[in-house]
Amino acid sequence: MLRIRHSVLAGCALTVAALAFPATMAAAQPATSPQEPAVAQPAPQPPPGVAEAMQRDLGLSAEQARTRLANEQRAGQTEASLRARLSGSFGGSWLNGPTATLVVATTDANAVPAIVATGAEATVVQHSLTALDAAKEALDRAAAKAPRTAPVWYVDVRTNSVVVLASQPAKAEAFVAASGADRSLVHVEKSAEQPRPFYDLRGGDAYYIGSGTRCSIGFPVTRGATQGFVTAGHCAVASSTSGSNGVALGTFQGSSFPGNDYAWVAANGNWTAQPWVYSNGANLSVRGANVAIEGASVCRSGSTTGWHCGTVQQRNSSVTYQEGTVYEVTRTNVCAEPGDSGGSFISGDQAQGVTSGGTGNCSSGGTTYFQPVGEILSTYGLTLRVEGGGGNPSPSPSNPPGGTTWQANTSYAAGATVTYGGVTYRCLQGHTSMSGWEPPNVPALWQRL
Repeated sequence: MLRIRHSVLAGCALTVAALAFPATMAAAQPATSPQEPAVAQPAPQPPPGVAEAMQRDLGLSAEQARTRLANEQRAGQTEASLRARLSGSFGGSWLNGPTATLVVATTDANAVPAIVATGAEATVVQHSLTALDAAKEALDRAAAKAPRTAPVWYVDVRTNSVVVLASQPAKAEAFVAASGADRSLVHVEKSAEQPRPFYDLRGGDAYYIGSGTRCSIGFPVTRGATQGFVTAGHCAVASSTSGSNGVALGTFQGSSFPGNDYAWVAANGNWTAQPWVYSNGANLSVRGANVAIEGASVCRSGSTTGWHCGTVQQRNSSVTYQEGTVYEVTRTNVCAEPGDSGGSFISGDQAQGVTSGGTGNCSSGGTTYFQPVGEILSTYGLTLRVEGGGGNPSPSPSNPPGGTTWQANTSYAAGATVTYGGVTYRCLQGHTSMSGWEPPNVPALWQRL
């Protein structure tokens, strides 16, 4: 449940019904494996509760969970580099298998050796990610005319197509045709998804709105001396909030829904923002906000169903609820239920977003969407509370005077050096940069040399 945002990824849109269509792929050639597969190195000890939940929900062994986390961290850096090198021929990327093998798609067969040389697998596809994004954006522009039976659409890099989910495929096909999207790129799949907000909040703890509506805290934040938290926009049904202990908590300072699905609450002086997410009876420390790519493991904390894990399915999704369409949310196969709305989505120890809505439940499984946290922080000028301090303040000019090699939307590994405004900085912890996270603004991420 987000309001329309004209930025970033390619993804999904939901409504009340879903579409049926075989998940075929536009002339994709078999994946080419690297000649010398990268040897997975043991990951650093994962935060408490993460490996256990991954074993339970992803069916992994303890060693597979540790290896997967290590491979996911490396894959993010490799993917960012290949995305830049392939440019217009980049067809997307995803992680395969229990230990997360990186697969990179390209429309240029001549680029396969370069992909394989990085240790990734390569596959040649017909359509570039740019073309898929354009088709999905055409559907977004026509969202107001989408039938309620077609609540979700997204860019699916695995099938090299844009997928529309609908309970009545014929109506969805008519919507696609009228949208102006390139019909050859769009597949309609029959689906029973009927997403709805999870109305019923450290991250994941409960909080109450007005006379009793319950939601979940996403991530604690600060804005100057003010402490608070981010959560789902559809939870902002009244101004005042109270904590799970019944004590007055604070008031909503901003919210956006539909189009977006985010909000933030400024807490009163009785509350302290901590860099934690509730995880199976323990505090999981948040250490950054490195964006997880398709196929990466992701876990959710919420006040109804607690701690559950799954994987990122599609990052740029649009979902239509009864109240309207929310754009550029991330689609996952993590379960959730009413009351989990607003709660934390985290990959390893990296903040991802806040729970928006979905279908299903945690007894039979489901699909859940989250609003990426980066946009919330940037919109309201907030700083994410991370272990050791620092975070994401309000954006500063992206092109300051002096030499600058730092760029937004780039994966930086610990130890990397950049210049910004003529000053050199060293990266302290791996992350994916974004507008507002310029080196002078985030001392937890960058050290001035």
